[in-house]
Amino acid sequence: MHEECGIFGIYDRENKNLNVAQLSYLSLYALQHRGQESAGIAVSDGKKILIYKDLGLVSEVFDEEKLSILQGNCAVGHVRYSAKGKDLWKSSQPLINEHRRKTFVLAHNGSLMNSTELKAKLTQETNLSRSTTNTEIMCSLIAERNEEDIEGAIKSVAAQLKGAFSLIIMTNEKLIGLRDHCGFRPLSLGKLKGSYLFASETSAFNLIGAEFIREVEPGEMIVIDKNGLKSFRILPAGKAAFCVFEFVYLARPDSDIYGENVAFSRQKMGWRLAQEHPVEADLVIPVPDSGRYAAIGYAYQSGIPYGEGLLRNHYIGRTFIQPMQSIREGLVKIKLSPIKKILKGQRVVLVDDSIVRGTTSKKLIRLLKEAGAREVHLRISSPPVMWPCFYGIDTPSKKDLWAANHSLEETRKWLGADSLGHISIEGLCSVFDKIPADNFCLACFDGKYPI
Repeated sequence: MHEECGIFGIYDRENKNLNVAQLSYLSLYALQHRGQESAGIAVSDGKKILIYKDLGLVSEVFDEEKLSILQGNCAVGHVRYSAKGKDLWKSSQPLINEHRRKTFVLAHNGSLMNSTELKAKLTQETNLSRSTTNTEIMCSLIAERNEEDIEGAIKSVAAQLKGAFSLIIMTNEKLIGLRDHCGFRPLSLGKLKGSYLFASETSAFNLIGAEFIREVEPGEMIVIDKNGLKSFRILPAGKAAFCVFEFVYLARPDSDIYGENVAFSRQKMGWRLAQEHPVEADLVIPVPDSGRYAAIGYAYQSGIPYGEGLLRNHYIGRTFIQPMQSIREGLVKIKLSPIKKILKGQRVVLVDDSIVRGTTSKKLIRLLKEAGAREVHLRISSPPVMWPCFYGIDTPSKKDLWAANHSLEETRKWLGADSLGHISIEGLCSVFDKIPADNFCLACFDGKYPI
């Protein structure tokens, strides 16, 4: 499952001489897992906006010299995963445009379902040649609005959007954050020395010592300027549809979303998984790193010892960021190496977060058995992924989702596992203390799309 973007914004409204470019750079490090193909930072000094962006990781795109040029008191940062292999520089963000001859930049996390319809509404004079992204369409729509202020333009455009969008928009005088009416993708509000911040995840606040205030509510727009913070409900309250896959896999373990810690939630998924699918075994091991907390929970609940039987190479990044399937498959052995001394002769419970195409799971089970594991019992901390996502996670089409086209027993045999168990949808939703089950989007599991 591919997350598509991470966004960050900061406004130093009290002139505390914060280095907003450097803080954005550090925060994008904390959001790097949300996109590893491009990075960008835009900075405003109150008179002009300067942007630097390029393909690559945050550490590859920026250095001390580039950051020193980005001077100002307001900034927006973005990391991106390019959907469907389009890792084009011109699609990297933030994007820049003008509304009534005043410059603004926009960073987006999510995906629109009516982008073709929206593009048709644009005038012929609008130049859409720079990229093919939803973000550019939104920028162009805002640019064409006749409202006197940009807040009015944003409100009018937001009402036309159908799908998932968490946005951060910056002008020379303002920083604006908003969320779609279902709240698909996360967006948090924070504070640092009197300055306000937005970020996709609270892990960005943790890194720079900022204080988490609250989530931006679904349908809410928050405007920050020199006078402080103002909140507006610009979209009618709809049924909440928070992406449950943020907890299963996408978000960093040290992030909190709606009062629920991601790492602890994954650990509770492991507890429930052990209750639903017990097995006699000698060792519980995770697929590192995404399966680790669920594996800890499984081991605790089952009483089976926890161990690390797979070593992850941390110097190559996540295999799923490679757009080509052939490249992904070739990197499995480079990324994960079995530890034979730990595995030999053991009945192993292997815990992972999901099965999408299934090719990685199949290769891992073979690796474990080649390393001497006597049995491999695969346990998955999410229900079977049977439907594609249209709300900001780049998933294969339904024909390429293994669980959508095969029974559980067919999957087990093809993978080569001695047994296979997924957590149930009810079990997954039960692990949360503060989020009701009907506030989640579960479409990838049950096909019930909120929009």
